Amino acid sequence: MATIEVSLQGGKTKSFPSGTTVAAMLTDLASGKQRKQTVAVKANGTLLDLSTPVHSDLTLEPISIHTAEGLDILRHSTAHIMALAVKELFGNQVKVAIGPAIEDGFYYDFDREKPFSPDEFELIENKMTELAEARLPFVRQEMPKAGALDFFKQLDEPYKIEMLNEMDAETVSLYTHGQFVDLCRGPHVPDSSWIKTFKLLRVAGSYWRGDEKRQMLTRIYGTAFSDKKELQQYLTRLEEARKRDHRRLGKQLGLFTIQDQIGPGLILWQPRGALLRKLIEDYWKDEHYRNGYQLLYTPHIARQDLWKTSGHLDFYSENMYAAMEIDEVMYQLKPMNCPFHIGVYKAEPHSYREFPIRWCELGTVYRYERTGALHGLMRVRGFTQDDAHIFCRPDQLEEEIFNIIDLNLHILKTFGFEDYDIYLSTRPEKYVGSEAHWDLSTQALKQALEKKDLNYELDPGEGVFYGPKIDIKIKDQLGRSWQCSTIQVDFNLPERFQMTYTGQDGNDHQPIMIHRALMGSLERFIGVLIEHYAGAFPLWMAPEQARILNITDEQSAYCEQVFAQLRSRGIRIDKDLRNEKLNYKIREAQLMKVPYMLIVGEREKNEGTITVRHRSGQNLPAMTPEDFIDLVAEECKFNKNTN
Repeated sequence: MATIEVSLQGGKTKSFPSGTTVAAMLTDLASGKQRKQTVAVKANGTLLDLSTPVHSDLTLEPISIHTAEGLDILRHSTAHIMALAVKELFGNQVKVAIGPAIEDGFYYDFDREKPFSPDEFELIENKMTELAEARLPFVRQEMPKAGALDFFKQLDEPYKIEMLNEMDAETVSLYTHGQFVDLCRGPHVPDSSWIKTFKLLRVAGSYWRGDEKRQMLTRIYGTAFSDKKELQQYLTRLEEARKRDHRRLGKQLGLFTIQDQIGPGLILWQPRGALLRKLIEDYWKDEHYRNGYQLLYTPHIARQDLWKTSGHLDFYSENMYAAMEIDEVMYQLKPMNCPFHIGVYKAEPHSYREFPIRWCELGTVYRYERTGALHGLMRVRGFTQDDAHIFCRPDQLEEEIFNIIDLNLHILKTFGFEDYDIYLSTRPEKYVGSEAHWDLSTQALKQALEKKDLNYELDPGEGVFYGPKIDIKIKDQLGRSWQCSTIQVDFNLPERFQMTYTGQDGNDHQPIMIHRALMGSLERFIGVLIEHYAGAFPLWMAPEQARILNITDEQSAYCEQVFAQLRSRGIRIDKDLRNEKLNYKIREAQLMKVPYMLIVGEREKNEGTITVRHRSGQNLPAMTPEDFIDLVAEECKFNKNTN
């Protein structure tokens, strides 16, 4: 019998008969503890089940269930067990679609005349526990595509049949556990006994293939972990995330609303939200002015030919709204601001002496998002980008990228974000421009990150169609990542729009264009801020910094006097002089996350003071209105300097 040489990564090597399973090899190669934790292996870059027979020399890299990769395998297997539980409980009235592992869990899509509800979770979870305890093996089988089609036709599973018909493969893999067979690449845990700690979380509607014209399916979300402690910690984080949900807090705090009559994904900013947005925008404008930027304003629509020249119609049309005819000319809503800034550039000739030119705009753009993808402020159809474009000479490129990174991290820090991940995204499959320009752009971004001593990860193929980019994903208080900042180097749009400047030699040269957004979508950034601070914003950006409360009607006139004094000095203050109990009014102010409550009774009125109560419940010593103005000024300055 033929033998093969198999090594354990970082461990020993041994000869085995050809056809020996991975599990049998690990018995000889790995320690007992490592074997107990290994859910699958990687060999030559390919993931393998432990039951896989091996027929060639290779090195095995064990995948522990305690790693991210191992957890994905566990969750994918749990999705399959959930599907088996559903089929055993509800039989042929349910058709199965797809069930992958996702970040923090898994889901499975089902077609059922009566959609599933959370009321059925306990029934399904009990059946899953029963199946897990049965130690059902996950058995892989490879089958010709034609045979798999016949098999799923017999099972009357239309979604599997559709998926098979779209596959360009002669052979496909199936996994069987119990009476359930699924079309799947794998790998999976060895058997269902590995699935011990799981929880079904919620249901949602999901169109098949994300197509609103197709069948609406029921998606059941769940999660799974390798031990109960991790599951409990996750559920606690979920509960905290629920409390911080910007949609709930946005309504509670009167920040924004979305109404069907207006349209999904379109934000109506209420007065408090509009003031919050103004504070953020004013800070943004001031910082850009200090850093040498000039402000632009541009239209919301343009002739369709503009988007043909820019390349958006070729590469981005699925995200753009349909064209509209005006005076027999086709126009489209803008998905980007960059062609407009190029239009400003081309309005007059430029010399090398003017560079760098830094233009910024809080420009509202419109992009089509499917209804199912819309999510409060996080995914919308009309949003404002904190956009900027820098035009520079080649010898200025590196310094400009340095400046952008410095400004970017400074602004994020001011808003309280100092934990982030950085990604360098390279050329996608579909792109414009020469490879030489792409290589030069990518190298410039890479060198800037390395010279700044910033850690980053490569994100291959995720650049935009006209250039590579740096993406910065900030982390909030719960450790969740949010894509906000992006920096893109572009040689291609200047070429497509025939942009030039007069060089020192008197000849025409092409400028380099840098696209950048620091907060990204202003709507999404505010949504992240709401959840990051749970609505209790730092004093400098709180739309209502203080609320004055009287104890009885006897103090109303004095409260009005203090209110007017503070408001005239720039304090964002409101008043509650209703004939209600003080504790009730304090509670309402706390629910609105007001940083300071200014309480006035007879003593304060007679002494010309106010008693200051922080939203945390801490009472400060009585002070004069002037003292409070100084306190606010100092705290706002401290907030901006320490964040």
